[in-house]
Amino acid sequence: MDRLAGKVAVITGGGGGIGRAAGELFAAEGADVVLVDIDEISLKEAVQGIGSNRVSYFVADVTSADDNRAMIACADERYGGVDVFLANAGIEGDVKPIVDYDESRFDQVIAVNVKGVFLGLQASIPALTARGGGSIVITSSVAGVTGGPGIAPYVTSKHAVIGLMRSAARELAGQNIRVNTVNPSPVETAMMRRLEEGFSPGTANQGKEMIKSRIPMQRYAEPEDIAKVMLFLASDDSAWVTGSVYMADGGNTA
Repeated sequence: MDRLAGKVAVITGGGGGIGRAAGELFAAEGADVVLVDIDEISLKEAVQGIGSNRVSYFVADVTSADDNRAMIACADERYGGVDVFLANAGIEGDVKPIVDYDESRFDQVIAVNVKGVFLGLQASIPALTARGGGSIVITSSVAGVTGGPGIAPYVTSKHAVIGLMRSAARELAGQNIRVNTVNPSPVETAMMRRLEEGFSPGTANQGKEMIKSRIPMQRYAEPEDIAKVMLFLASDDSAWVTGSVYMADGGNTA
């Protein structure tokens, strides 16, 4: 279990379900990991839960250019550089029709889900280049390739990062930096609990069953299911893979 031996990974959204699962798996595969989140409590819980001396945390707001630079500098200071950047931080926004959606809430979704990824790339690319290349993995969604009523800003943001990924993949190939997205279907996380309630107020369990019924494999993903795809893209096993959209959706978009 050494697919990331000698590598350093920075994972945003590290206090959430997918980020924590990726951090645990990456550390088990030999990486030193910095989990990044705006919520220090969730970060502490994640690091304590993983229980590895390879994993530490850094509190940052991904919508801040200064914070993005600081998290990369932190990884460099603690572990000597950065080989993998997992741009995983994201928010779902509200479940509302387009005509009722609050402009400031739209701005927040785009700021976290798109601008945050862009700023993360800006900060991490020089560090990856200094190591002779590496891997950038961006968390998109099934919502990045399909539409979704009631969540238009979220869908917009997840489409946008695929465009960003494809542009970056072409731009950075000569620097031996690979860039790909992972596109999960619903995952057993706190985000989905909020969305279930949003889609089916007061009857969230019914909302979950409705969503689950549309997935051919008839279940939500576990965070570990998504982390394993991220591990492949982070590791040298995917050395010839860049500019790709990796669906991890139980057949949801088949």
